[in-house]
Amino acid sequence: MKALQSVSYALQYLWDGALRIFSPNRDEYPATGVLPYDGDPTKATRHSR
Repeated sequence: MKALQSVSYALQYLWDGALRIFSPNRDEYPATGVLPYDGDPTKATRHSR
């Protein structure tokens, strides 16, 4: 009986993982759109060849 319960727990663990992988995302990020980059440009460097 204990072996059957262990197998049941293992299958439930795998099933829960599969549901998390294949279910739609539940991310609740704010819709910000495209944001411009406000950082400073890098210094121009000379590339040697």
